[in-house]
Amino acid sequence: MAESRFPPELQRYSRQMLFAGIGVDGQRRLRQSRVLVCGCGALGGAVADGLTRAGVGFLRLVDRDFVELSNLQRQVLFDEDDVSRGLPKAIAAANRLGRVNREVQLEPIVADIDPGNMLGFARDVDLIVDGMDNFETRFLINDAALELEKPWIYAGCLGSHGQVLPIIPGQTACLRCLLGDLPGPAETETCDTAGVLGPAISVVAALEVTLAFKLLTQERSSLAEQMAVVDVWDPSLRLMRTAGLRAQADCPACVHGRRDWLRGDRASRSTVLCGRNAVQITPPEKRALSLADFAQRLAAVGTVSQNPFLLRVELPEDRRITLFPDGRAIIQGTSDPAVARGLYARYIGN
Repeated sequence: MAESRFPPELQRYSRQMLFAGIGVDGQRRLRQSRVLVCGCGALGGAVADGLTRAGVGFLRLVDRDFVELSNLQRQVLFDEDDVSRGLPKAIAAANRLGRVNREVQLEPIVADIDPGNMLGFARDVDLIVDGMDNFETRFLINDAALELEKPWIYAGCLGSHGQVLPIIPGQTACLRCLLGDLPGPAETETCDTAGVLGPAISVVAALEVTLAFKLLTQERSSLAEQMAVVDVWDPSLRLMRTAGLRAQADCPACVHGRRDWLRGDRASRSTVLCGRNAVQITPPEKRALSLADFAQRLAAVGTVSQNPFLLRVELPEDRRITLFPDGRAIIQGTSDPAVARGLYARYIGN
């Protein structure tokens, strides 16, 4: 049998090691690797699942959100029990992945990725993978990766199509070379207008995991400077060359060293969540809140439920506040940041 050809501690990965691009040496590198997964929803969850099954040694899973019923159509790590328990995605993801592969060290973190914590999340890892749903955080990841000289993989998915780009600081074009700046409000579609197909997530995540294998096993000779653009509905796969784009773009970030997002110059305090009719409110300074105290305080205004990770209060007009211990909140029932900030001030405080 194939398993007998390999060391006992690696036999569960025998089919993977039979592939010439991995082998025993590559598998050992995977076991020693540390990866930061930014976002544990559709893309991030599928990527984390692939890396866990492949035997990557350490995964830091960072996500700000909690599991909802509409997630289950495309977010493979969660089930209806996670929805009923109101679990944060990072916790639910770690619970599931821990049952898949006990050899992998998992560090779930329930937090919003921001300029104050991004460097800390990324400093001790070998690779950063993108599972985010907004460009503001992706530009922040790009800044941090350049600052720390860490490779990262940009990926995005919308409707039936997606794109994947490996970024190696000092060697390849970065995200700012490619996009220049944040897309304007009318320049791109959103989850609300275009939706997202589960198969598109699966294909893009598979490409992202494969690039991670190449970067972590040092098989970079086969890593072309190109962005893969895929559409599962047509279907089609295009490869857009990015070689030379770094110099051509005269990039403010990777050529001139500007870190606009990492410095916090471009950070916002309210974020409209894609496809959710919800807004995240982040206080200017993080603070430790007692969820038990807020449960008592908010019981007079609506139905309150809580677990060790968050508190939820149902409000009139089909609105809901989900409050986290660091003071961050997700306001559901509106996509207007001004309305969300008003509800936060009214029920949580300034």
